Amino acid sequence: MAKEEDSSSGFRVVDRRPFAADGSRKEDIPDEEQKEAQAAPAQERSEPGEPQQPRAQYYDETPGFEMLVSYLSTTAMFQLGLIPGPSGEAIPADMPNAKRTVDLLEVLQKKTQGNLTPGESRLLEEALYELRMSFIALQKRQARKSQ
Repeated sequence: MAKEEDSSSGFRVVDRRPFAADGSRKEDIPDEEQKEAQAAPAQERSEPGEPQQPRAQYYDETPGFEMLVSYLSTTAMFQLGLIPGPSGEAIPADMPNAKRTVDLLEVLQKKTQGNLTPGESRLLEEALYELRMSFIALQKRQARKSQ
C-alpha cells in the first residue's frame, strides 16, 4: 500500500510509485489508483519519458462557420478591451490589431457572399456591426482623452 506521511505544514505526501526502493514491483496498489488508471483513456496514458498525446477534441461541437465568426469576433472584442483578461483585469485596447481582426471578418464576408445560409449571413453581419460600432466609440473616447 502507498506510504503516507503527514507533516505539520498541512501537506500530505503519498508515494504512488509502482516500484519499491529495492526495484521490485509493488503488488498492493490501492483500489482508487487502479480505478483511476483503468478510467483514463488509452490515448491519455503514456510511458515515462514519452510525450503526452494531445486530446483529440477540446470542444463539444464540430468546427464550423459559426465557431470561426465567434472566435474572430471574441478576439476583436478582447483587442478592443471589451473583455477582461484572465484574472479579471482591464486590458488596454490594441486598436491596430482590433482593426485587422475586423478586417478579416470583412474579408470573410466578401469571400463567402452568396454561399452562406441566412442564419450564417445574419450572424456575420451582426458581429461586424457590433464590432464596428464598438471600434468607432472607442476611437471617439480616445480622441476626447487626447484633447
